[in-house]
Amino acid sequence: RCYVEDRSSKVAWLNRSGIIFAGEDKWSLDPRVELEKRNPLEYSLRIQKVDVYDEGSYTCSVQTQHHPKTSQVYLIVQVPPKISNISSDITVNEGSNVTLVCMANGRPEPVITWRHLTPTGLGGGHIMGMRENVFSPHPDHPGRGREDRPCQQGLSAPLNLPWFCYGSGTAPNPPTITESKSNEAATGRQALLRCEASAVPMPDFEWYRDDTRINSANGLEIKSTGTQSLLMVANVTEEHYGNYTCVAANKLGVTNASLYL
Repeated sequence: RCYVEDRSSKVAWLNRSGIIFAGEDKWSLDPRVELEKRNPLEYSLRIQKVDVYDEGSYTCSVQTQHHPKTSQVYLIVQVPPKISNISSDITVNEGSNVTLVCMANGRPEPVITWRHLTPTGLGGGHIMGMRENVFSPHPDHPGRGREDRPCQQGLSAPLNLPWFCYGSGTAPNPPTITESKSNEAATGRQALLRCEASAVPMPDFEWYRDDTRINSANGLEIKSTGTQSLLMVANVTEEHYGNYTCVAANKLGVTNASLYL
């Protein structure tokens, strides 16, 4: 997102490859990229269907009547973990060593964990009584799987039972409000309250005015995507002024932040 001080400002979006937008003229040939201007002073960049190649630094350059300003943001693209290769079923003699291979791709680099399903966990179709086994590919990285190295260890447990390999990128965590932006707006103008939260799994958002939950109606619109929620007021009146509460929740917890219009 990027905002200018006045309508006469000259604005451009750039990335490592060059100019994306100069004013409202699009220089990029990428059809996924577009401007978002919900009010005359907003000059935000929207990228649809983000790809890993979009990762990098983006700069909003503003030439005002007073002096130039630049605002830079670094986009990090995460990719869910996916197992790319795993050993097929194998039979060995008791007392022998065996190597089970599991390779996973993802960003950030997945942590590979092995679990052994014991005989007590076979009933009812549930994975119960699992004993966690983290195999060390090499001493420098205990417990972490490397894409180019197999997880291996001599096993003494019964091998006629399934072993499972899991790759996970980010550990689950309850929501934490990372940014809450109040707003000042004159009557008759548009206003925007923004709330961002970090959470795994993704949080659900709710907005409240005093103790009353707000729905998208009567000139108010709530738009929540991923880790961000926006409360938009199309036409501000004096009745809209006051305190608002943004609530972010997932199955691990709930948090909130107060904002003022």
